[in-house]
Amino acid sequence: MKLRTFLMSGVFVVAVAIGAFYWWQQRQSDLPDGLVRANGRIEAERVDVALKFGGRIAEVLADEGQMVARGDVVARIDSTELEADIRAAEAAARQVEQELAQAKALVAQREGEVTLAQAELKRTETLIKQGYATGQTLDQRRSQEITAIAALNTARAQIASAKAAIEASEAKVAALKANLADYTLIAPRDGRVQYRLAQPGEVLAAGGKIITLLDLTDVYMDVYLPTDDAGRLRFGAEARLILDAAPQYVIPASVEFVASEAQFTPKYVETESERAKLTFRVKLQIPVEVLRKYQEVVKTGVPGVAIVRVSPEAEWPETLTVKLP
Repeated sequence: MKLRTFLMSGVFVVAVAIGAFYWWQQRQSDLPDGLVRANGRIEAERVDVALKFGGRIAEVLADEGQMVARGDVVARIDSTELEADIRAAEAAARQVEQELAQAKALVAQREGEVTLAQAELKRTETLIKQGYATGQTLDQRRSQEITAIAALNTARAQIASAKAAIEASEAKVAALKANLADYTLIAPRDGRVQYRLAQPGEVLAAGGKIITLLDLTDVYMDVYLPTDDAGRLRFGAEARLILDAAPQYVIPASVEFVASEAQFTPKYVETESERAKLTFRVKLQIPVEVLRKYQEVVKTGVPGVAIVRVSPEAEWPETLTVKLP
């Protein structure tokens, strides 16, 4: 008997609550001119944290439902192979620097050879005038000078080549280190982890998703309005949202987006006859300051009702005054 009484009491409470909710909906259907009603669901902007490069997941530091801040590390990819590539590139850069030092030393040597060749050529020219040297000796000295100058130019070209190789090596090291930074995945913005899509040890290709975040400062409701109502709508127009789970609260919102083309109303909206109508999708954005205050209780997927002011002259009735917890 006690159990039966308890169950009957529970059924009575539920029936009263349902009756009150439908009474409230019926009351809201009687809206002043310039206000229209539509159904929708609360949604939040989704952000996927994915791999830039394929690899094995070393660790995932975020769990479903966890709040993360922008810049927090949420996962790491095994970077052993990449770190080895960086060390090899750094060693190659040091080797090229040694080649540059050798090229500079060779230039100094070639410059000395040119100086000597020019001095011997000048001395031979003097001896030719005095009759103490032959023309053959003079030709040899001129050839030696030309050879020394060519060797000097070659050595100087080696310096330029070594400097270019150093720049290329440094650029490669910098690129590899930049890639290494991408092996640590960070949250691109504040949000709540909706899905954890991979586990440590899994190997994913480039673009593989690790987690999905919900930006709880970018929450909205999509509704669908017929042509007549959408045509009168202005960007920034006020709206009110009332969720099925908490009909006692009235949440402020504003029109942020109106689709440029009509479409059939999605399957989950209203009845089959309503879905057959062509409508325009309208995005109703909840103010950021409200979301920041209540982000701990914001949930997506919750259905509700939106009342949109399509006429600037329309007055909000007292029942639609903003009311927050």
